[in-house]
Amino acid sequence: MKKIGILTSGGDCSGMNACIRSAVRTAIRMNIEIVGFRKGYLGLMKGDCIPLDTKAVSGILHRGGTFLQSARSQEFKTPEGRQLAMDNLKALGIEGLVILGGDGSLTGALELSKMGLPVVGIPASIDNDIPFTDMALGVDTALNNILYAVDCIKDTASSHARAFVIEVMGRHSGYLASIAAIATGAEFALVPEREVDLSEICQQLRVRYEEGRDNAIIILAEGAGKAQDIADAVKDAIGFETRVTVLGHYQRGGAPTVFDRLLASRFGKKAVELLVAGQNGMMVGLSCNTVLAVPIEDVIKGEKRPQDEMLRLAEVLGI
Repeated sequence: MKKIGILTSGGDCSGMNACIRSAVRTAIRMNIEIVGFRKGYLGLMKGDCIPLDTKAVSGILHRGGTFLQSARSQEFKTPEGRQLAMDNLKALGIEGLVILGGDGSLTGALELSKMGLPVVGIPASIDNDIPFTDMALGVDTALNNILYAVDCIKDTASSHARAFVIEVMGRHSGYLASIAAIATGAEFALVPEREVDLSEICQQLRVRYEEGRDNAIIILAEGAGKAQDIADAVKDAIGFETRVTVLGHYQRGGAPTVFDRLLASRFGKKAVELLVAGQNGMMVGLSCNTVLAVPIEDVIKGEKRPQDEMLRLAEVLGI
């Protein structure tokens, strides 16, 4: 294998740049030319790529996001769009591709693999719901961002005797909300995997209020309900002055943690090695601190990572 490509697709996350850097350095060490496609699959269909060398990836290890940029493409989901991408890859002499992203990105990787292109996927999703990997890229940094924000909000909640509903990302997964609630000592974590009972929440908050505790933190995954509705219900039922804070895309950015930098470096190196070894249609993953490879098809067909263990822990801790 003489020339490979790399791209980042879907939602960005911290650690993508570190992963690109690792893949580039690994490829160069193996005397393989590598190019980066801009804006994910959109770049494949446009043939928009740049050569990558050690200078191109210098100084990006500590930066969040992805310098190759990312985008979602409806056109790539069509047979015509994928064929256009394949034609461009052939014209550029690309013999293999490394793809960073979540569910949709890995689905696209599988389609290219079925069309005959050697592909290796790297799980990058702050929801941490991708099967066959203990951790996806960017999760640890997102959690640390949330923890810092919640700790700050707890200070003002205590100072003003307020309740706060803090909305975090997680349209279909409550991983961030449940882990953040455990790590910050929040009173409640509301997640899509569990039905929200506002009357029960208000009753428990009333008990806390009667016991003399005059502030509370409720962490809400965005897919579990509307933050303002929950805040209004708490205020109406108890009288707590209640505020809403939506963390939004703040969670995605920032310098990656040590864990994410190391994970990214390990994933990037392994992905290039798999391509060179002829391991097509695979995704790298982490299991018991070991980097391994699993078929992307198994990942796509597999069930989402269950959150039962952490949700049970939250319940035991009174969250």
